Amino acid sequence: MSFNSILRKASASVLPLVIRSVGPQRTFHSAISAVLGVERRSLSNEFCRQVLLPFFRFSTATAAKSSAEENLIRVLDSEIEYAEKPTDVEDLPARFPFEIQDNPGERTILLERKFRDEIIKVEVDLPSIPQEDEDDNYDEDEKTGDLDDSPSIPLVVSICKGNGQHLEFGITAYPDQVTIDTLSVKNSDYSEDQLAYEGPDFSDLDENLQKAFHKYLEIRGINPSTTNFLFEYMSNKDAKEYRLWLKNLKNFMER
Repeated sequence: MSFNSILRKASASVLPLVIRSVGPQRTFHSAISAVLGVERRSLSNEFCRQVLLPFFRFSTATAAKSSAEENLIRVLDSEIEYAEKPTDVEDLPARFPFEIQDNPGERTILLERKFRDEIIKVEVDLPSIPQEDEDDNYDEDEKTGDLDDSPSIPLVVSICKGNGQHLEFGITAYPDQVTIDTLSVKNSDYSEDQLAYEGPDFSDLDENLQKAFHKYLEIRGINPSTTNFLFEYMSNKDAKEYRLWLKNLKNFMER
């Protein structure tokens, strides 16, 4: 009696519909089988809704992502092929006094040499090339020769005599011209928290003193012959690093 009561409660909402659909000739067991079939289909639909549909959505999103990545890789391939193919700069200027330390993936190079009792190091950054202004309608001959319109490379020159102090020059090199922007005496005993006096702006120094320091650097190899070569070298390095950067992006996307 208890089983029949439970069964009647469990199928109260489904059994009448099934009995009407199967007709009076069906047995009670046939009706029960029909009820179970309906419930199985209901469970199957619920399983599809909760489990399979999210899976299908994930598969569609994954396919879309893969398609986007494949398109990005094709664009990177095209850019790598289009990018300027750099060649090694092998011809050093006559009597080029420095050894070059050039590590792929770094934007700067380091020059180093010994001169008398000094160790001279030069950090060279990538060149700065001003963008042409399309609104400039005047002729090249009418330009005033402003250095801001010329390509340049920044350098930091350090001259050390091994006594804990060194001179540090901030330099901007233009074609056939070297300018000194800053000059300071650095002491290795100073901590980074100390604010050392770095002297006046170099342009504020006496003109004769400025010329003397230019000559001082020229004797040590910081002259237009060196810096013109460095501009060519760093322009080539810029192209190399750009291609390497593109290839690293492509390798990441292909993983």
